[in-house]
Amino acid sequence: MSAPALLELRRVVVAGRDHPRLAGIDLTLRPGERVALLGPSGAGKSTLLAVANGLLSPDQGTVLWQGETPARRGGRRRRQQRCIGTLWQDLRLIEELTVQQNLNTGRLASWGWPRAVLNLLVPLETQACSQVLTRLDLDPGLLNQPVSALSGGQRQRVALGRLLRQDPQLLLADEPLASLDPRLAAELLALLLDAGATPRALLLSLHRPDLLKGFDRAIGLRAGAVVFDLPAEQLQQDRLDALYASAP
Repeated sequence: MSAPALLELRRVVVAGRDHPRLAGIDLTLRPGERVALLGPSGAGKSTLLAVANGLLSPDQGTVLWQGETPARRGGRRRRQQRCIGTLWQDLRLIEELTVQQNLNTGRLASWGWPRAVLNLLVPLETQACSQVLTRLDLDPGLLNQPVSALSGGQRQRVALGRLLRQDPQLLLADEPLASLDPRLAAELLALLLDAGATPRALLLSLHRPDLLKGFDRAIGLRAGAVVFDLPAEQLQQDRLDALYASAP
């Protein structure tokens, strides 16, 4: 018997100016599934992720989180927000704050505003932050360094560390490898695949089909519609060629 779904999108439509940004999307994600979103620029990958994390409400269709419609406010809404974490391509780290303060921003939805303010004044949960850096192969001595002093690879890992501090059940990533050199891209992808193992799940927008190894499923989007949803190992080159072919 399969595990209950974490996230379900049922016939989801998001309107656009000339054509729908999403056109009748059906998607189910279960714990432990590591799913790659593929498709050309403008296919709807970022829109789908925005719907998945609750930033964008669909014009039609249903979104379910663990079998329930997302709450709009209140305690249930905050719990749902804690359960979904996103790694953005631009990372969205706070340059002026230290590594430790940035890591702790992953806990803000759990802490509430008084502890969030305290995080700006004194180091909090140093041991937990050190453990995250160690897991990501970073020196805990970086905790007091401002993010602005870090290298690109270190910044990527700190952004992922912030997600691990959040401890979400679903990890979303919007083309996090697009601006990285091949070595850093491979390292970050390995960390994301590991972090997305059971009991979590991972949904990652990927611009390089050659990096599919390690994913369980591959979903192809084109013009806002799903054109395939397959086990990654069954994805053939002809399907990829058709997915990325120039529009007539």
